[in-house]
Amino acid sequence: MATDTPDMSDSKIQTQDVDPGAEIATDSTFDIDEKKLLRKLDLHIIPLVMLLYTFSFLDRVNIGNARLYNLEKDLGLVGNQFQIAVSIFFVTYLAFEVPSNLVLKPLTPSRYIAFIAFGWGIIATCSGFVHSYGALIAVRLILGVVEAGLFPGLNVYLTFFYTKQELALRVGYLFVSAAIAGALGGLLAYGIGQMAGVAGYSGWRWIFIIEGLPSIVLGVVAFFLLPNDIDHAYFLTAEEKKFATARHLRHYGVTESALKYSKNDMVAAFKDWKVWMFCIGQFGVDTLLYGYSTFLPTIIRGLAEWTTAEIQLLTIPCYFVGAITYMGIAVLSDRKQMRGVFCVIFGAISVVGYGVLISDSSAGVHYFGCFLVATGLYVIVGLPLAWLPNNSPRYGKRTTANGMQLTSGNAAGIMASFIYPSTDGPRYILGNAVSLSLVGMAACIYAFMWFWFAKENRKRSDGHVKPEHENLSDDELAELGDESPRFKYTI
Repeated sequence: MATDTPDMSDSKIQTQDVDPGAEIATDSTFDIDEKKLLRKLDLHIIPLVMLLYTFSFLDRVNIGNARLYNLEKDLGLVGNQFQIAVSIFFVTYLAFEVPSNLVLKPLTPSRYIAFIAFGWGIIATCSGFVHSYGALIAVRLILGVVEAGLFPGLNVYLTFFYTKQELALRVGYLFVSAAIAGALGGLLAYGIGQMAGVAGYSGWRWIFIIEGLPSIVLGVVAFFLLPNDIDHAYFLTAEEKKFATARHLRHYGVTESALKYSKNDMVAAFKDWKVWMFCIGQFGVDTLLYGYSTFLPTIIRGLAEWTTAEIQLLTIPCYFVGAITYMGIAVLSDRKQMRGVFCVIFGAISVVGYGVLISDSSAGVHYFGCFLVATGLYVIVGLPLAWLPNNSPRYGKRTTANGMQLTSGNAAGIMASFIYPSTDGPRYILGNAVSLSLVGMAACIYAFMWFWFAKENRKRSDGHVKPEHENLSDDELAELGDESPRFKYTI
């Protein structure tokens, strides 16, 4: 390690933020322009990743749009059966998220992600052919199984190519994809809904059928074009691959063993209280994500007397504002290497937005509240998904922790389906109040983690070390990952 031998006699140690790999990565012998390398990675990876998540999210939440085109009437749904059909998806989705993350590397991303996309495309398309409540439930359960591995898998997959300074923006692209799916879903549903009666099918059937087909094609494309890792990136030269690998070594704790899966690292994730704090926070913000994404058309319908076409069109500006806001904040967050402050600020904005929706105001004011909610939505949902991996340098712990975080968050999808019952229309005070409370809770959790990480970094900068780490060598300290007194947390 590029540091002097520490003096252990006073229980202090010198902090170190970089590894010798930093010297390798900046060695002029590579003769590689890092910005050009990054653009090449973005060009070959991000568009496909965004398309995959766009259609995944679209196929997951288009049931909210299909509801506007007589789905409940045609299937004879009564009471809360629609809410059950929405939420049942998350039962199997939650069960398979962490296991899916653990098999990502062994099965290889290109094969596994391609299989997921192809499978959910077929199942999503089949949703258009159901004729009963039971069949709809069965299809939603199977859809949850195949889609479970996509988002957590893509979230981990991006860490194979991008460093911690670049991750928030790339994770941000996934949330932009979700926003695109929300906006595109409204437009597509409006257009496809006009096909009602074609071949004797209702409009909602055509929504499921047509929106599921692109995913099947994407599965085939992903199999051939999605690289498994840097070594298999067909678009990079041998020299660029070496440089891309060396870039990761700039960060402390990225050792040879840290890049491999370890059962001990997996167990460490379950034992780490910080991971559980992020899990609780993600549950709170994902209540906002799923409630807003699935029921925004329903919320807008309750604000005034609008046609179905107007409702679909009115959802688009909300998603646009959310996507643009997140991309700007993601760039700033990566540049400053700060996550907590933005989570707190934009969480507060969403809280205010829900306060406006709950208030006894005009339809125009309530619609403005939808914009405020969207402004904070993707920031407070997306940044923590880059924040936790940033602070988990060891692959096994990072993969497990991220899977736990996403599983906990997606559990909110079950509850979110029930907090907007049709009987609460037109203002849906219960759903908006629950969302307000849980987003507020999450903002408080992220404020605490921001404070704790900053305090811990100051202690480590002062050279303090735990007694059990005093006699460890430099290499042994590096193997501790985020527990090492030389590791500096992203705040």
